Formats: sequence, structure tokens, C-alpha cells
Amino acid sequence: MKNQNQNSIAMAIKSFNTPINIINLLSSFFLFACGITCGIIFTFYFKNFSVNLQVINGQISNYSSLNSQPLSPPPSPLPRSIIPRLGLNEYIKPINVEHDMSDEELFWRSSMVPKVKEFPFKRVPKVAFMFLTRGPILLSPLWELFFKGNEGFYSIYIHSDPSYNQSQVDESSIFHGRRIPSKEVEWGKINMVEAEKRLLANALLDISNQRFVLLSEACIPLFNFSTIYTHLINSTKNFVETYDQPGPVGQGRYHPRMSPTIKLPQWRKGSQWFEMDRDLALEVVSDQTYFSIFKKHCKGSCYADEHFLPTFVNMKFEKRNSGRTLTWVDWSKGGPHPTRYYRSDVSVEFLKKLRSESSCEYNGKKTSVCHLFARKFTPHALSRLMIFAPKVMQFNH
Repeated sequence: MKNQNQNSIAMAIKSFNTPINIINLLSSFFLFACGITCGIIFTFYFKNFSVNLQVINGQISNYSSLNSQPLSPPPSPLPRSIIPRLGLNEYIKPINVEHDMSDEELFWRSSMVPKVKEFPFKRVPKVAFMFLTRGPILLSPLWELFFKGNEGFYSIYIHSDPSYNQSQVDESSIFHGRRIPSKEVEWGKINMVEAEKRLLANALLDISNQRFVLLSEACIPLFNFSTIYTHLINSTKNFVETYDQPGPVGQGRYHPRMSPTIKLPQWRKGSQWFEMDRDLALEVVSDQTYFSIFKKHCKGSCYADEHFLPTFVNMKFEKRNSGRTLTWVDWSKGGPHPTRYYRSDVSVEFLKKLRSESSCEYNGKKTSVCHLFARKFTPHALSRLMIFAPKVMQFNH
């Protein structure tokens, strides 16, 4: 009976323990599965971490490797003896007159002005002789005598018709290679003023040019070089002829549409053959307001070359201007052109008369030296001029 009870208890206990074993088994399986899952996750994580660390270490290693390499030393400077000089001398060196600049480029370049007035180098002021011609300088042998021995005190610029072949000028002549890029010019038209501005602009490119004289192929000097040079360099005034002339050939040429910038009472007339200093030359070249008005409205019988500069200078720079021209010319016979002079007209007495027949003011004092140049002389007059000039004008002094 006792054994039977014991077996019953054992069976009860066994039947009671059976669910516990299943639960334990399931718990163990669950823990095992979690372990495997965690293992897989941690294995993947540490694998990526290892790869990233290798990449980072590689970048650091490469960066360290680059920085650990020695820098190449800079190239050794050239000895001063072989360094090309690009200093002030290159800047102030005159530009070749046979350049390829357009008018717009030329006017812009020539209008540049340094604000520092004192020159940091020794400068010999020069006179720019600007010839406005159709072709060659017809009286060039006379001018050759005039300029001889005075190199370094003058510059020459020639504006001739584009059709003129400058190769005809002898290479030994002072006029050789002095022709600027030129355009066609018509008598009395606005392109005559454009040619004058073109000459001024080219002459301004040489910073040593201080005075600027406009001449034609029919002009002659009335004094030797030293006299004319001294007279111009020491002058306190400009020489642009200006006067008010009523009637059809004066005020009658004014166009009402020029107002209000240019009014009739401001309209002036004068000779186109001027002489001016550098400051005024810069103003003429850089002006766009007044010239554009002339270009638009001064046409036909207006004759811009007789009115633009006289009007412009009288309006803007009257106090700095003498109001007269330095070039003698005879209009007594009337007509659109002045008197021409031929061989028979040239004599010692005639040349002396041109040199001292007038009275004018120079630097606040009275003087008889009122004209330094004269026109219109033909090539036929050259032979007698070559005979009398050395004596009367003292070209050898």
C-alpha cells in the first residue's frame, strides 16, 4: 500500500514537473536565439566600425604623409644685373606715333593726368609742332634749317591725307616717321576739328610736350628756334584767336539748336591756327559735350574749324587765353582764302615787316613780337626763303 502511494506521489511530481521542463526549454531557446541575434548585430557593427576606422586611419595617414614631405624651396631670384627694367623710364617713354589705336582709345589714353604735380625725374619741356597737311611738308628744307641743332627741345607730328605715300620722305629727314594715324579731312568740315584733336592727342602721349602749335604745309617760322621756344615756354597765356563777328559769316553760322549748352552771345569765330599749353590741350581732347553739339549741328556753311575752338575756349577758359593767334595771315583781299605768297613776294623787307609790324601784349607787357609764324607760302617761294631766312631769321643762332 505504501509503495503504491509512493508511486502515485512520484507520478504526480513528474506530471507536475513536465510543464516546467518545457518552459525551461523554451526559455533557453529564446535566450539562445537572442544571443545569436545580438551576436550577428554586434558582428556587423564592429565590422563596419573597423572598416570606417581603417578609412579614417588611411586619410590621417595620407594627410600625415603629405605634410611630412618637405616643401620645395622657392626659385632663386635672378641677379639684378639680368632683371628686365620695368620702371619709370618705360612709363614715360613716348609711344610710337605709328600706333594702331582707334580715336576712342587714343583720346582715352591721352587724357590721363597724374595727380602728383611734381615730376620725379628731370624733364626738359618740349614744344610739339603739329602739321596738318594734304601731303608732304612743302617747305621742309626751311624747317630743317629751323630745327637743326635743337634736338630734344621739340617733337613733330604730321596729319596728312591717308592717300599720301609717306615713303617719299627721305629717311634722313626730321619729318620721316612722324606721321600719325590719319583720316580724310575736308575743308570747313567737322573732320578738320577731329584731325586737330587727333594731333593734340598724339602729342599728349609724350609727357615732355608742354606747348602745342598747329601749322600747315604753307607755314613758315619768322624767328629762330631759340626765340620761338623761349617765347612759348615762358608764356602765361594760350593763343587761340576769338572774336565776336555779327553778320552772316559770324553769328549767322550759329544754329539755334545748340542752345542752351551754347548760346548765341557765346558764339565766337577765329583762326584755326592755334598755340596752347598742356592743360588746355587736355581739355580739348577730353571734351565730349561741346564737340558733340558741333558735330550734330555745325554743318554746311558753319565751318567748324573757325568756330569750335574759339567758342569752346572763350566759354570755358577765357582768362587763360590771349584771344589772338601767333600765325600771321593776310585777309585784306577778301574771299574764303587768305593771300598766297610766291617767289617774287619774298624779300628781306617783307620778312622784317612780318616780324615786327604789329603791337600786342605778352605776359602783361607790350611787345612787337606778335607773330611767330606766317602763311600762306607756296613751294615757289622756297628758293628765296632759303636765301633770306638764315640772315633775317638768324637760324644759325
